[in-house]
Amino acid sequence: MPLSAFGLNCTLTASPAESSTQLLLDQVLAALASHGFDTDSTRIVDNHIKHGVRADEGEGDEWPGIRRRILDARVLVVATPIWMGQPSSLAKQVLERLNAFLGEIDDNGCYPTFGRVATVAVVGNEDGAHHVTAELYQGLADLGFTIPAAGATYWVGEAMHKTDYKDLDDTPEKTASTTKTLASNAAHLARLLRDAPYPPPSPQ
Repeated sequence: MPLSAFGLNCTLTASPAESSTQLLLDQVLAALASHGFDTDSTRIVDNHIKHGVRADEGEGDEWPGIRRRILDARVLVVATPIWMGQPSSLAKQVLERLNAFLGEIDDNGCYPTFGRVATVAVVGNEDGAHHVTAELYQGLADLGFTIPAAGATYWVGEAMHKTDYKDLDDTPEKTASTTKTLASNAAHLARLLRDAPYPPPSPQ
């Protein structure tokens, strides 16, 4: 059966409005599809996700369904715009809700996320793509995801200008090339981890 990839768009822009973050996320997912992956995504802002750090925050919380889709996928793509040099508030909320995995480490020391790959996509009109990537990388790695080599792609427009990624006539070659590398490495790593899962930590 084909492996799957699931994307979380952490834009603040609700559907059906156009989103630069969605455009870059779609390009990442299309690149993964070229490696035989089934792909899907959701905009966090379109879902009712309660604040908290538990797997289920009660009545009306739509996070449990998203959480299941994350665990069903072998590759997670977290896509975010840059706001004030930071990941969006919704990207930070995603990390807060994923924190519940730390309470689900089994008796062998294995996380529910072991064997799953996480990648990052960032768009913005100011500096900060490397900082945003670093913040998300650290959180995702702590939560048990594996980060592939060159596992992030981004586009950052000129400072204090109004051009968005979705307004460009063509995808910049550097961004397209980086997205292609991300997908190739993520697909390779996901297959390796599927076929050779992490062993339980050695007993002390």
